Amino acid sequence: MARFYVLSVEQTLFGNSALVREWGCIGRLGRRRSEFFGQVADARVALDTWLARKRKRGYVQRRTRP
Repeated sequence: MARFYVLSVEQTLFGNSALVREWGCIGRLGRRRSEFFGQVADARVALDTWLARKRKRGYVQRRTRP
């Protein structure tokens, strides 16, 4: 089964940071979940943690955004 998983750190309307996770089967609507953090550094730590988890499960990083 072809699946996707997208992780990104985004700024909220209130100036905080959010780790946004999107996942699902390719070609279908996926799910989206946001975790909110007070600082960008905390969101980046959570991003690195999720990246490590997904790599262990066989996901491959395709591209990154600056």
